[in-house]
Amino acid sequence: MHLTGIYEMSSGVRAEINNEENVMPKYVIERDIPGAGKLSQEELRGISQKSCSVLGKMGPQIQWVQSYVTGDKVYCIYNAPNEGMVREHAQQGGFPANRISEVTTIIDPVTAE
Repeated sequence: MHLTGIYEMSSGVRAEINNEENVMPKYVIERDIPGAGKLSQEELRGISQKSCSVLGKMGPQIQWVQSYVTGDKVYCIYNAPNEGMVREHAQQGGFPANRISEVTTIIDPVTAE
């Protein structure tokens, strides 16, 4: 399947998908959240529910893959057509997005072979 299209978010952010290989760009979002590692399961559930609610409104072109919670930060992995959509999600959800980095390459133990 080939994805092509231009989407406009409520804030005016335009997202263009024109990816010949049908691979959505992947982003790592660094969120500074003091005490993140001490959040309760209920608090984490609430944050997750808010994120999913915003994603549902934004449409299928942005996807939350997973997040890693550390002492004072949360690192989230998202698939999105561009950084603007990631920022839009953070803004709508009220989440910090202190650093957004596009993943250029993924390596793992198989890379060593």
